[in-house]
Amino acid sequence: QVTLVESGGGSVQAGGSLRLSCAASGYINSIRCMGWFRQAPGKEREGVAGIYIRDGTTYAADSVKGRFTISQDNAKNTVYLQMNSLKPEDTAMYYCAAKGNFLRWDSTLNYNYWGQGTQVTVSS
Repeated sequence: QVTLVESGGGSVQAGGSLRLSCAASGYINSIRCMGWFRQAPGKEREGVAGIYIRDGTTYAADSVKGRFTISQDNAKNTVYLQMNSLKPEDTAMYYCAAKGNFLRWDSTLNYNYWGQGTQVTVSS
């Protein structure tokens, strides 16, 4: 079992920055990839960024490339999402997720574990 705890959400004006953190505990040796997803009201949950733990390969959705960066601190078992140049359309609940396979990073179906979510609100 793996437990994920997110933090770092909040309210910010457009153009601002936030950094989300996701701390993993439990059977973390089973994790191959961690991802950040978001879900706005009335919309499906979508993949924002993913990172493969062993080699550090990262992926990002086109909508956030150049603005969001995913990174990891293996010593702390923590993954971060640095969000810069935030836009009102980035407003959503952000979820951290972990999976033990090498299937597509941006599909919610491939993830075994989910955090409780942290709200990000960007005002214009």
